[in-house]
Amino acid sequence: MGKDSEFYKNKNKNKKIKLRSLINELPGFAKDYIHSKEVTAQTSTLISYCYDLLTFFRFLQSNNPSLKSKEIVDFDFKLLESITSEDIIEYQRYLELNVDGELHENGKKAIARKMTSLRGLYEYHYMHKNISENPMLLVPLPHIKKDKNIVRMNNYEVQSILQAIEMGNANMTERQRKYVKKTQKRDLAILTLMLNTGIRVSECNGLDLIDVDFVVNSLTIVRKGGGQDVIYFGNDVHNALYDYVETERKLINPVEGHEKALFYSLQGKRISVNAIENLVKKYARMAVPNKKITPHKLRSTYGTALYRETGDIRLVADVLGHENVNTTIDYYAAIEDEHKRQAANAVNFQRKD
Repeated sequence: MGKDSEFYKNKNKNKKIKLRSLINELPGFAKDYIHSKEVTAQTSTLISYCYDLLTFFRFLQSNNPSLKSKEIVDFDFKLLESITSEDIIEYQRYLELNVDGELHENGKKAIARKMTSLRGLYEYHYMHKNISENPMLLVPLPHIKKDKNIVRMNNYEVQSILQAIEMGNANMTERQRKYVKKTQKRDLAILTLMLNTGIRVSECNGLDLIDVDFVVNSLTIVRKGGGQDVIYFGNDVHNALYDYVETERKLINPVEGHEKALFYSLQGKRISVNAIENLVKKYARMAVPNKKITPHKLRSTYGTALYRETGDIRLVADVLGHENVNTTIDYYAAIEDEHKRQAANAVNFQRKD
């Protein structure tokens, strides 16, 4: 069913309800900005903008005595115009350190995103001549360095993590072994699928049984942006999925409203994103304890392997569902490093006798 499934209809409905609720907490000038983005931006993006702006307004409320007794929804344009670049820089520092002087969880990426939301608010009102100055123009944004050393697994590590599902771990208790046995085929199907297709954890969580075509070996998935796509899989994925569908899945008594899901929890509900993340981490700790493996690292592993085999960066971008091929360059970087190492011994000017 893809994006027309009940799961995605309900998911989108709940997102819109959440967005409406957050918009109602914003002052009028912020509401106008969010409404202006509704046609072009995804609902999840707008929800993030709302959270970011509310964080900023709460900062102002707690640091400005004249605002302490005022509801955020009642903030007006005078406040927006009164804020200086120094105030915003102070807000950046606030995001890094909490009131007790301890490091806050916000890293540079999170701060940069919050600044982007605030910059958008000021740009909108400056362009519409609602404010005479844009203090964001004087605020330096955090510089985010791309980490070229993207964590991914090699072939041996991939085999190790799959074997950990099939054979367990020597340190597991008998109780743990019995528990793992109940979901062994499901877990193997999920990891085999993610490692061999590069699908996102949210795309895996949203799969219905009807989305799997065992005849042509294809999956209908809903991408990050809400678009529908068809991807293809090989024999390893076919066998792991089919084995799960014909055995473990048939033993589950699904909860009402979850009957169509491909992957179930032991409670008979559609497996959650959080549950998939946890099972990936669980098996990774057994098999690859020296690396922090997440579902996204499985995706990185697949992207790297696909580029290594094909040398086609656009194919990798297409299969991974990247709208911008530049995003895919991250996977290319690892192969470039291998080429540089090979180049170290490629030329030898020593005289041969």
